[in-house]
Amino acid sequence: MNVDHITDPDDPRLADYRCLTDVDLRVAFEPPHGLFVAEGELVLRRAVAAGYELRSVLVDAKRVAQVADAIAAQPDVPVYAAAPAVLQATTGFHVHRGILASVRRRPVAQVADLLAASRRLAVLEDVNNHTNLGAIFRGAAALGIDGVLLSPSCADPLYRRSVRVSMGEVFAVPYARADSWPGALADVRAAGFTVLAMTPAEDAVALDRLRAVDRARPALLLGAEGPGLSRGALTASDVAVRIPMRRGVDSLNVAAAAAVAFWEICRET
Repeated sequence: MNVDHITDPDDPRLADYRCLTDVDLRVAFEPPHGLFVAEGELVLRRAVAAGYELRSVLVDAKRVAQVADAIAAQPDVPVYAAAPAVLQATTGFHVHRGILASVRRRPVAQVADLLAASRRLAVLEDVNNHTNLGAIFRGAAALGIDGVLLSPSCADPLYRRSVRVSMGEVFAVPYARADSWPGALADVRAAGFTVLAMTPAEDAVALDRLRAVDRARPALLLGAEGPGLSRGALTASDVAVRIPMRRGVDSLNVAAAAAVAFWEICRET
């Protein structure tokens, strides 16, 4: 393991880790440079286990031994060790997990390949909150969703917060990004899926009352927090579905709604 001790937060070797709390900057920087940042030992281990290639690791000097076996399969990866104050000055926040890694991105799946390989699909329209996106991926991995199709304006699943909230499960669920919207829903339907549009509308079908034919190969369509699904997406769907609720509650956080819906459409009946 190649360990370099860093004392200057402006050291050019730490360029991948600068200003991690500046969302706009990171969104503009990471994809064009073919990288994303993994935060914490568990996420680092899951990235490596999923076959991702590390660019470097930045770690609290007291935790160097903690990452040794995690990166043993990539022994030439540089490890930068620094004091907590240097980590904070570089990243812009207190790195309380003490471990960060710059990871090389891989090509995103093609939509056609994702559709062909999936039986149960989640389709997300304009979900641009990274916390919600990460939670949706975690629920998808846990509850049986085979793949996630993102509309063009959805947030990046590999943004640090999404990866962290998903506990690294973004590495376990294949995803693709549609080029057109809502036109991509026609491709989903042509691939044999029934597009189930999640909505709180009273005339929508309760999820637990879906017909067997509609459950056979479902594509669950979820919209952004607040506005929900666009009219175009609703029109392009096959069935409007809802989660039955009580006490006058009309909707759930999109990640919570996704988890409930994933469980229902993935359970064996």
